[in-house]
Amino acid sequence: MNTHGRTTTPARRTLLRGAALGAAAPVLSGTAAADTGKAADGRTRAPDSVTYRWLGTSGWRIDIRRAQGQKKRPATATVLVDPYVTRFATGLFTGAFDPTTRLRTDKPLVRRHAGTPEVICVTHTHWDHLNDVPFLARATGARVIGTETTYHVLRSFGVDAAQLVVVKGGEVLDFDGYVVEVASSRHSRNAAYSYFAPGTLTAPPATAPRTVADLPEGDTLAFKVTPDGAPSALFMGASDFDERSFAGLAPDVAMLAVASTESTYRYVPRLLAALGRPGVVVPVHWDDFERPLSEPPRKDGTALDDFVARVREASPASRVVVPDYATAYGADLRPRGPAR
Repeated sequence: MNTHGRTTTPARRTLLRGAALGAAAPVLSGTAAADTGKAADGRTRAPDSVTYRWLGTSGWRIDIRRAQGQKKRPATATVLVDPYVTRFATGLFTGAFDPTTRLRTDKPLVRRHAGTPEVICVTHTHWDHLNDVPFLARATGARVIGTETTYHVLRSFGVDAAQLVVVKGGEVLDFDGYVVEVASSRHSRNAAYSYFAPGTLTAPPATAPRTVADLPEGDTLAFKVTPDGAPSALFMGASDFDERSFAGLAPDVAMLAVASTESTYRYVPRLLAALGRPGVVVPVHWDDFERPLSEPPRKDGTALDDFVARVREASPASRVVVPDYATAYGADLRPRGPAR
């Protein structure tokens, strides 16, 4: 599959492999030394042309500095993926999960971490991915890309239909300074080969969801974001995937969800092979997402360590970056400094 599905400029064809992405480098923590490189078209990118901030779980904030001379738009475009910042307790990590836990949003905290996005990508509709999106969409006017279920849930929260983009996978959306490619994906499986709150919506619910159980999964997507003249990055929101839909995506950087069970056959080697063994692998969705972002991430069991070991075995040339909440990363996912 062509990366963008259309004729592209050299800047849009960039694939940073090998040295520019630090292939064969060791596992890096969020405090490792910074480094920058060149795009494949030979143009040196400013160190701050693209900045990534991990918002925990599968959430990311991407700030893309637009090239000079483009349309009269803000100089920096902010794209969010699964921005769950409020992080309230449900008992999930203590063995006392309460599906009737009420949804709530810490609005000042969310705005501080999320900024003013122009696009929000939602992988699926569970609370740890969608909870803060209705507020952000209404407060900022951001365009939200997601499934039909995401559309109906957001409409029930009063989000304007004109802001909502329904996708299924296979779409390639051209924005000012970056491209968003959508891939069909799958939700994680527990030890019983199932998962919490499956189901889809074909119409807005009679009342807006009030509890975590009111938010069904509603199908799962993955997103590949390619800023002009910079590496592409794939974002997963759950630890299963559609192998055929992922084949050909070939991201330079891959934010991959960590699996906590063995239910999916050979998850890591199959995933890395389908993606062409990305130059940089960033594990996500391994943290206790009921702890605030002001505290260091805490691992949920040993799944992260196992994931890293399997990546090293299946793709030894990939550089593994274990992110933290406090670090801002550059276009190649090398640390640039503290997150602001």
